[in-house]
Amino acid sequence: MKNLLHNDAAGKLIIRLTTGLLMLFHGIAKVIHYPDSLSFIKLRLVDLGLPQLIAYGVYLGEIIAPLMIILGIFSRVGGLFVVGNMIFAIIIAHAGHLFLLTEHGGWRLELQGFYLFCGLAIMFLGSGKYAVRPD
Repeated sequence: MKNLLHNDAAGKLIIRLTTGLLMLFHGIAKVIHYPDSLSFIKLRLVDLGLPQLIAYGVYLGEIIAPLMIILGIFSRVGGLFVVGNMIFAIIIAHAGHLFLLTEHGGWRLELQGFYLFCGLAIMFLGSGKYAVRPD
């Protein structure tokens, strides 16, 4: 009898659904609050000498990529987009917090770190067999 606690495909599905759904909420909020949601991002990009147009990439990282991850369609690419999105988010909005802790002792960027490292894990693991397009 196969041990039910050793199921790589179920573990991959849990990581995909958790990461994808939680990230998707951020993207939905940005769509609901458009254009205000992109104002800060555009300003920070200009401050860094980058074009404002890049701000629209947030929709790739917070809407398209999570849907790819949730459905299991090119999950590795979706994971890559999430990683890129989080690197930009850390540089744009959280660079000063990189080495800080919260008042409770947690890493100040634990949410951003969660998305970054889960996206990285999905890049390496792929979708597993419970996917529209398993890889």
